[in-house]
Parts: sequence; structure tokens; C-alpha cells
Amino acid sequence: MGKDYLNSEGYPDPTAFEAIRNIEKRPYRPLVYICSPYAGDVETNVSNARRYCRFAVDSGCIPIAPHLLYPQFMDDTDEKERKLGLFFGNVLMDRCAEVWVFGDRISAGMDAEIKRSRRKGYGLRWFTSDCREKSSFESPEPA
Repeated sequence: MGKDYLNSEGYPDPTAFEAIRNIEKRPYRPLVYICSPYAGDVETNVSNARRYCRFAVDSGCIPIAPHLLYPQFMDDTDEKERKLGLFFGNVLMDRCAEVWVFGDRISAGMDAEIKRSRRKGYGLRWFTSDCREKSSFESPEPA
């Protein structure tokens, strides 16, 4: 038993010592912000975002996807509520270890999130729509 076994007054504190040891044994899972399209083909985009979140879980992370949460009870077509939802997303992004950008196109909302990530110095990772990592955003070739 080392010094950590003792409390701040120098007395043995086995309960606190054991609790801290148990917390330290837990695997760490960082929060990652999922950045993907929502507007447009909402049904497909929501399905994709759910898949991206599953990928994050399988990668050992905790996904944060505001565009899956807030449209459940806020109206994305109402400009005031949309701005409030984007603000909520920014607050959540501040808590994340990285921002993961998915897909082959960048929507206006995603562009704002990416710019904010860069301005704040957050780690950005780029993924294709089938969850393969790429070095940066690669715009598709014009048709």
C-alpha cells in the first residue's frame, strides 16, 4: 500500500483507495462529434448518421450526433430553433476529443462545424460514407 492509500490527513482510507482503483480500471472511451449531412434526404442521412455512430462505438468511442437528437423535439425548418440546435451542437462539440467528418459531400451545416473545429484547433478526422478513413476531404470529380 503506497501513499495513495492514505487520505489528506495521513490516515488510511481503504474505501476511497478502492473506489479510485476501480475508476482507474475502467476503459477510457473518448467523445467524438459526428459531422454528417442532415438536410435534404433526411431519411437516408439519419440512417447514415446512425451507422456512423455505430462505427464510432465499434472503434472504442462515444459518439455525439446532435443531428440525431435535436430534430426529435425541435423543428429544423424553423430558423430560430435551427440556430438554437446548432448552438447546442457547438456546446457538445466543445466536450469532444475529435470531430469525425463523414461522407463525400459537405453540407452548409457541416461546413460551419468544420470551420469552427479548425478555428478552435479540434482534431478532425475524415471518413468516406462507408467509414474508411481518408487523409482529408477529397472533393468528388465533377461529372
